[in-house]
Amino acid sequence: MHGSASPGWLLVALCAATGAYCLLRMRSSVEEQRRAAGGEALMGFGMAAMAVPAAVFTPPTWVWPAYAAVFGAAGLRALWAARSERHHLHHLVGAAAMVYMAVVMAGSPAHAHGHGASGTPLLTGVLLLYFAGYVLLTGVRLIPVVTVAGGGPGAPSVPAPGGGAGAGGRAGAGWGDRPELARACRLSMAIGMLAMLLPL
Repeated sequence: MHGSASPGWLLVALCAATGAYCLLRMRSSVEEQRRAAGGEALMGFGMAAMAVPAAVFTPPTWVWPAYAAVFGAAGLRALWAARSERHHLHHLVGAAAMVYMAVVMAGSPAHAHGHGASGTPLLTGVLLLYFAGYVLLTGVRLIPVVTVAGGGPGAPSVPAPGGGAGAGGRAGAGWGDRPELARACRLSMAIGMLAMLLPL
């Protein structure tokens, strides 16, 4: 998908590492966490495979319709899951973006995996705006919130309620169940999606 090999390999590494972490999150004791992590692992590995530089590997033509079918099915699953959990709507948009990129690649086989592929400018722009907004919003949510004990100047800062150990905290949760790590995982995939959509 990218002309230069170096950014392509960085994107492959980012997406593959994210997919691997999502596989580890599937060992969670929370069913919803496992379900979400499975879809995110598929997305991470799919993005990694799509980002492999063309100089290394140009996939056969049947790969793009297969991508569209797999991520179309993932999108339908996310749509079904969104009835009870709203965050699955983000998975739906991600799956739709993957289907869109696969269709663009299938429609321009001479330029597949390169800068020459061109999609619908309006749809590309909408997806770029969505993922840029998602990156900014998720980045802000990852900033730790601290409150000041006593409220006076020079008072020691303490973690906000629910952010540390103890009642309501996450000290007892496994590292795969920590919401901030899941958010960081989704953030890295959204950054990867932005990088993949820019050349379209």
